[in-house]
Amino acid sequence: MRITVFGAGAIGGYLAAKLAIAGNVDLSIVARGAHLEAIEANGLRLIEDGKEEATRVRAAARAEELGAQDYVVLALKAHSLAPALGQIAPLLGEGTAVVTMQNGLPWWYFYRAGGALEGTRLNAVDPGGTIWQRIGPERVIGSVVYPAVEVDAPGLIRHVEGKRFSLGEPSGEKSERVAALARELVKAGLQAPVREDIRSEIWVKLWGNLSFNPISALTGSTLAAIVADQGTRALARAMMLEAQAIGESLGVRFPVSVDRRIKGAGDVGEHKTSMLQDLERARPMEIDALVSAVQELGRLTGQPTPAIDSVLALVRRLAIERGCYSPL
Repeated sequence: MRITVFGAGAIGGYLAAKLAIAGNVDLSIVARGAHLEAIEANGLRLIEDGKEEATRVRAAARAEELGAQDYVVLALKAHSLAPALGQIAPLLGEGTAVVTMQNGLPWWYFYRAGGALEGTRLNAVDPGGTIWQRIGPERVIGSVVYPAVEVDAPGLIRHVEGKRFSLGEPSGEKSERVAALARELVKAGLQAPVREDIRSEIWVKLWGNLSFNPISALTGSTLAAIVADQGTRALARAMMLEAQAIGESLGVRFPVSVDRRIKGAGDVGEHKTSMLQDLERARPMEIDALVSAVQELGRLTGQPTPAIDSVLALVRRLAIERGCYSPL
């Protein structure tokens, strides 16, 4: 099985390291800069359970060096996907499956979703449908990523917690291609449940990201602080209820209550969200996939989003002022 991980940062690096250590697949990664140089010189290093292990991985700066693959794992952030389409193209053969590991609402959301919005392109994450046209939604295997992982230094990945990568076909079928990929992830020591309804799981994770990420960026607060404060907790709850109404209008099932989901976020403790970390490091922020796309769905479904609208306007303005956001 030929697998390329495109974007070998924290999550991509962790997945690649686990697959490489297991040694059961023909693995390669696309990386760049100091990260690529470190991997070429010292291998891809992983710190997990207090132990460090280095493994050799075929790494390239240019995808054309690798050729067509059976699976391409897209582990870069959502806003980085469209600019990378030209680099991804050489990896795509006739039967290549593309595994999307971005946070937020995916560009392929309405492919084989059924209903009145079947085939709709989400402008917030795929302006003009460019990604849809150039990758093709028929290639997609959806994924929801749970591990907490950090890049400690170029070529050095540190696993914090979690090993689950949920997988699912947009159609809900349990195809052989998704089953085969799940088997390889399990062999590598990961959890890889195959879901019949990957969209509902996407929403449950998005529920928290939609609200806590922008609120944390606006306030500089950790998850525990946001939940402990009556005002910010109420604002997060209002945003989540608006999102729930949108999701349910599309047939999404939310297996937990909003209050239980909020409690779960608070239980994480003094953790800075990824959006706050990006703001502090002057990196592009994932505003569109996490927030703008939900607002767009509100318009498409006729669901009001006053809390989401207000928070989105503020966090977008802040990000523009700090040089961390430019509309797609």
